[in-house]
Amino acid sequence: MSIRVTGLRVRHRRTVALDSLDLELGTGVHGLLGPNGAGKTSLIRVLATVARPSAGRVELLGRDSAGQRERSEIRRRLGYLPQEFGHYPAFTVREFVAYVAWLKEVPADRVPAAVERAVGRVGLADRADAKIRTLSGGMVRRVGIAQAVVNDPSVLLLDEPTAGLDPEQRVEFRELLRELGTSATVVVSTHLVEDVAAACTEVALLDGGRIAYQGTPASLTRLGETSDGPGDHPIERGYTAALRAHRARGASDVRETVR
Repeated sequence: MSIRVTGLRVRHRRTVALDSLDLELGTGVHGLLGPNGAGKTSLIRVLATVARPSAGRVELLGRDSAGQRERSEIRRRLGYLPQEFGHYPAFTVREFVAYVAWLKEVPADRVPAAVERAVGRVGLADRADAKIRTLSGGMVRRVGIAQAVVNDPSVLLLDEPTAGLDPEQRVEFRELLRELGTSATVVVSTHLVEDVAAACTEVALLDGGRIAYQGTPASLTRLGETSDGPGDHPIERGYTAALRAHRARGASDVRETVR
């Protein structure tokens, strides 16, 4: 498994963002769903090694991320796009993606080709020499995706990657995800259930810092086909049904504890 999380706990002051989370993910595209505050971004940040867990163990690519040397090696093989990624507006697209390639220690003789490939993958080849400050919000988001894939990562972590993309760009992005998922472990945190249905091989639903559901998009769709809950598509109804079932189990556990 490329990602193995055991007993993961993350606290933000008095709030528990992730509570005793266990998760294993291998090659493929994994959708990470859940309501606001479910713990999706906290999980992505811990997997990206930019945040430390309060407790538990996180293994990435066979290495324990708790060690400094191991983290350095993990980061060379990692791609990460946060919800809001830092960039230099005065850089051109090519300059910025090349800079990230350098940070990830891509060999110097491979950087130019790696940059051209990454920029082309996100449809910005014709804007490679444009200053980032001149780009639209959707284009800037695509620059963020390009910098995340420039090192051909073994693990790719994307937090709300389709924010700001128009429908055509989202379709193209789904195709890119499917391509990347043939050889890498891709984790996509999103609110857009339809993106999960179209591109992901597996989905994990977080609620209250715990796994509420894990399975294939097809199994979540089947759950929705037997549900009369809200949603315009069976997978949306399945999402709602899985959340409600998880919360009902939690309420039952609380009642049993009180007794």
